[in-house]
Amino acid sequence: MKKKVCIFMTTGCLLLVVISWIVVIGAKSTAEKQLVLIGQAREHVSSGIYILAVPLLEEAAGYNTIHTITAENELKEIYLHLIENRGYSRRYTSLLEKQISRKNCPPDVFIEAAEYYLGINAKQKAFEILTNAIELTGNSDIIAMYESCRYSYEINRTTYDSVTAIFNQTLQVCQDNKWGITNIDGTLIIPCEYDNVSTLFQNRVIVQKNSVIYAVDKNNNRIALAPNEVLDFSNFADNRVSVLLEDGWYRATGEFELGTKMFEELGMYSNGYIAAKENGRWGVIDISTNWLIPPECDEIITDELGRCYAQGNVFVRRNNEVYLYTKNGIFNEIYQDARPFSNEGYAAVKKNNKWGFIDSYGNLVIDYIYDDALSFGQHLAAVKVGEKWGYINIYGHIVIDAIFIEARSFSNGTAPVLTGRGWQFITLIEYKRGATL
Repeated sequence: MKKKVCIFMTTGCLLLVVISWIVVIGAKSTAEKQLVLIGQAREHVSSGIYILAVPLLEEAAGYNTIHTITAENELKEIYLHLIENRGYSRRYTSLLEKQISRKNCPPDVFIEAAEYYLGINAKQKAFEILTNAIELTGNSDIIAMYESCRYSYEINRTTYDSVTAIFNQTLQVCQDNKWGITNIDGTLIIPCEYDNVSTLFQNRVIVQKNSVIYAVDKNNNRIALAPNEVLDFSNFADNRVSVLLEDGWYRATGEFELGTKMFEELGMYSNGYIAAKENGRWGVIDISTNWLIPPECDEIITDELGRCYAQGNVFVRRNNEVYLYTKNGIFNEIYQDARPFSNEGYAAVKKNNKWGFIDSYGNLVIDYIYDDALSFGQHLAAVKVGEKWGYINIYGHIVIDAIFIEARSFSNGTAPVLTGRGWQFITLIEYKRGATL
């Protein structure tokens, strides 16, 4: 019995050895055949006969050995030589897609693919490849390439006479002295038929037409009527709108339910807080009219919509000097002027007649070199250089040239800009595919 077992084990071992040799010999012959095919293809290429090199390299690339990548790379070069011929661009891109889908794909292949798509103006595809490559590799060269082209934009042909800052992916626009609401691409939601409109919040806009103030929904249907004593209103947010009566400003809901406390002036709610004036002095209150900042300031700095509060910070003016107020108190740094923070990014501040940027802790992050500036929206800030406006990134580099008469902040990849034709909208190409930066 033991003898039979030994014979069986010996036979099994010999069989494994034979199989191993067969695999090795087979692999060697495949690799050698692959090298022969590559060599034959190179001879055709040296003679400029690219078309005959294609089937040789395609066969070589079909094997799986250490020479496969060499065959694929030389095949890509041939495809590029023949790219004007029918079908070769598809062959080239198919091979690129095959390579970049592999685990541990080298960074240079991602860069090659992005360069090709940028070269044929398929920028959305290039951005898709770069953002995926950054996530997979974190390679610095890929990041640098992405940064160098991510700010390409298209300009919408729609124009308006005037626009406001973007709020909740919509904005107020004016055409022929009448106001309406658009999406950020300039498409009208509420037609320009009103004397005044508020920001859109939760499917509601406060409007005024022929001295009548009421609320409409996104379909422009009237959904609430203001009391006759309401004379004016501010922008609408956090389900609050400030309304003016004969004796002063009151807070109201979207249904025009009036609060009981009167103020001399009110701004627009942002993140639950609003600038309020009482007894000739400014402060900041919350939804319940509790004072975050007592009414002891000459001014609360607001943006064009009336917002003052973001990232836990407010800029206040006292004795013609501007300070940053945080939850921890007031910073001692003094500014000439400032723009309120947005919900992300740096704030623009002015010193020595030039504008720079600080973070939410009051640290200077971009020096005072600009003639005017808006705080960052997303990863970009509008800045004025001489007489024109452009955009910088968070590193302080001009990434969209200063060619515009005026500019507003970016939101979801789009910003209003004033050109010789009027107010138009520029949209980063990457956002055409719905991406976020």
